Amino acid sequence: CDWSSDVCSSDLDFDWQAARVVTRLDDMERQNYPLADMIFSPLQQVSMISQDMTLMPGDVIACGTSVGVGSITDGSTVTVSIDGIGSLSNVLSLRD
Repeated sequence: CDWSSDVCSSDLDFDWQAARVVTRLDDMERQNYPLADMIFSPLQQVSMISQDMTLMPGDVIACGTSVGVGSITDGSTVTVSIDGIGSLSNVLSLRD
């Protein structure tokens, strides 16, 4: 996973409520919505997850999105980006 070094920066001045998350499937935008629409804020998510497990520096919390990205097939590339933080791309690979 290739994340911006800002993700782990303690001095990051990031206004999550003004940011948007964009999901692309094979370079086609499928989702684009404000993080402010999340049911649980980042602080609430960290608090809830921390009750069940220890979060370590560099851990990434991946949660569901507001609407489905669509059909994903073998070899599809899904890229999720948040301006000011970075992008994460994964290629689906079916196993025998």
